[in-house]
Amino acid sequence: IDEIYDEELWNTHQICRSHLINICRRRMIEQHGQRNAPRALMKHAESVLDNDILTIGFARRFATYKRANLLLQDPDRLEAIINSNVHPVQFIFAGKAHPRDNEGKEVIKALIQFANRLSVRHRFVFIEDYDIHLARYLISGADVWLNTPRRPMEACGTSGMKAALNGVLNVSILDGWWDEGYSEKWGWSIGGGEEYDDPQYQDQVESRALYNILENDVIPCFYEREGNNMPSRWIGMMKESMKMALRNFSSHRMVREYEQRYYEPIAKRFVTLVAEDAKEAVDLKNQRKRLRASWEKVRIEQPIQTKKGPYKIGDAFQTTTIVHLGDLNPDEVEVELYYGILKSLNLVDQSHTEPMFVVENLGNGTYRYSCSLTCKMSGRYGFTARVVPKGDDFIRLAPEFITWA
Repeated sequence: IDEIYDEELWNTHQICRSHLINICRRRMIEQHGQRNAPRALMKHAESVLDNDILTIGFARRFATYKRANLLLQDPDRLEAIINSNVHPVQFIFAGKAHPRDNEGKEVIKALIQFANRLSVRHRFVFIEDYDIHLARYLISGADVWLNTPRRPMEACGTSGMKAALNGVLNVSILDGWWDEGYSEKWGWSIGGGEEYDDPQYQDQVESRALYNILENDVIPCFYEREGNNMPSRWIGMMKESMKMALRNFSSHRMVREYEQRYYEPIAKRFVTLVAEDAKEAVDLKNQRKRLRASWEKVRIEQPIQTKKGPYKIGDAFQTTTIVHLGDLNPDEVEVELYYGILKSLNLVDQSHTEPMFVVENLGNGTYRYSCSLTCKMSGRYGFTARVVPKGDDFIRLAPEFITWA
């Protein structure tokens, strides 16, 4: 991608933008024709949108949490952005609401009402009957892909990935894939990932942030031209966007990760399990059989600290607990102290574990375990302890084999 000539990439993208505008014009003519629109309106549809100005696309399912109407919070400011004499902008909206989602339909209605304003209808369009054919042109022909979900409700946002693969720059709330994929090298974020209790206040704050980003960052970057009349910085971001999406959000990466993290280790593990007439597999089977027969007798008492909290950073103390193993022996189990700063009476924040070790055999399958702990954070801690089997993941992570204090 780095070796693609800037002129070649930019000229190709301009062709894609022209294809997008042409299909939008055809769709607009069809829409007006279905309504028997006046001849003047049909004529206007033939020349809607411009080939050479910044084009922002928004196309997806019109669920209310996706906030397609976030741009409409300040219509006058939006209109000024669209009709700038120096750096004009145009918007293409497309998408559908579920037939029973009346609130989603109201969002579409609001967009269409704004699009019908005489002052903006040349540069703000809503394309009906969104389908995969139109999507293909949108994710390759738009300059910017806009995404404004109400954080943290966005599941993923795959259209933004596809746009990025085509060199389209994302402007998005830090949610879904963009929360993971964002960098100022290849796009812009709306806000810093904040979450709000008041949805109306959130819409006000984030709509202003969106207007500011468009006015101060996105639009100047697009229209920043050098002697060759190309936006070199923008083209550089296009290349970074393509590389990022190919590297991090592709099926190649997914399959490679499955191979490295799962398939290869499983293949190697299989070889060890079946070696020597499957000796290790048989041992695991017998171990699990023994655990299943004996685990119901395992009990662990609440851990006791030698120093009571609240604790300061650097405080060190011993923690002990009594463990009843029944027929099992200490070599077959792991005992762990489970702790963290208390968030509420029975809830710890950012939990941690510390291994505990046998310090005394009390007889009859009962042992005293202990560990020392140094506080790395100050505050009031919550503690408990647990017993799990010792072994590989097949044994250790079996849900039937864990006992809490």
